[in-house]
Amino acid sequence: MWEVFGHEKALKALTTGLEQGRLAHAYLFAGPAHVGKMTLAVNLAQAVNCREAERPCGECNACRRIKGGKHTDVQVVSRLADEGGRTKADISIDQVREFERQANLKAYEGQCRVFIIEDAEKMTTEAANCLLKTLEEPPPQVLLLLLTSKERQLLPTIVSRCRRIEMKPLPVSAVEQALQERWQAPPDKARVLARLSAGRLGWAMTAHLDNKVLEERSHRLARFIEVASAPRSQRLAYAAELAAQFGRGADSVDETLELWCGWWRDLLLVKGGGQRLIANVNLEPSVNDEAAQSELATIRRFLQSLDDAGRQLERRANPLLVLEVLMLSLPHRSKEREVEASPA
Repeated sequence: MWEVFGHEKALKALTTGLEQGRLAHAYLFAGPAHVGKMTLAVNLAQAVNCREAERPCGECNACRRIKGGKHTDVQVVSRLADEGGRTKADISIDQVREFERQANLKAYEGQCRVFIIEDAEKMTTEAANCLLKTLEEPPPQVLLLLLTSKERQLLPTIVSRCRRIEMKPLPVSAVEQALQERWQAPPDKARVLARLSAGRLGWAMTAHLDNKVLEERSHRLARFIEVASAPRSQRLAYAAELAAQFGRGADSVDETLELWCGWWRDLLLVKGGGQRLIANVNLEPSVNDEAAQSELATIRRFLQSLDDAGRQLERRANPLLVLEVLMLSLPHRSKEREVEASPA
């Protein structure tokens, strides 16, 4: 039983390959964070090791052990933690060499050895080049699954040697339906979470089960709105705070920038008459107020600044410099209102 919700096109491609015995030796699952890539990868690992007629059955010993992370032939390669417990920035060449060594061993308890590389774009250049050899000359009965939310950071030679499966965000209505049917979320809560999720069912499910997710989201957004009316010194201090977070791990800063993008896209939607499509429905009065007091050109400029900052951070530019420039380009709320209130 496939547990991934939606993504019918991806499921059809994989089930057809299973039925015809024509699965590729390596797949690249590309899509936003929390969209279901890991769920699909685990399901596929179950399917190639399940012995029932309908695969994956989800009930046999192999399926249960794989889901529980206890199957010796299914391994997840991800970034390790440092001595302080913080996630390291990269997947090292030593990690890739170790899984390549294991890939050349015969399956121990299943039919196929499966290696899932989480955040594949986080491989160092050396690790990615090392992986190329296995992709070019894969051992028999080995399946490689690369997961990425930032495909453009991967080496083109890596991408070209994998069969690509794109996983797009789900329709908001599908996320809302899944929350109610699978996790018994109340209708009002399901509606709000579905809109906030931007089609990422994994995020919506986690936020439903853990209230801290929404609390953290609200805190980050409130801090950003506060900084928008703060003097330059406070903006630069906030940039330094974010840069320090980036140094400990880019994920938190990436999520913060995505949150800001969502807020400014909502302002753009309201200005364009698309209010019913905004994501931050729980903050609709604030969105309307900000949109009413912001110029359309200003909104567009800052959205471009956010996109530029994200691209520069992906290229490993100096995070402090990038974030300082971003904070200085953030429209100052009080100044913008004074301009709009002044006579023509």
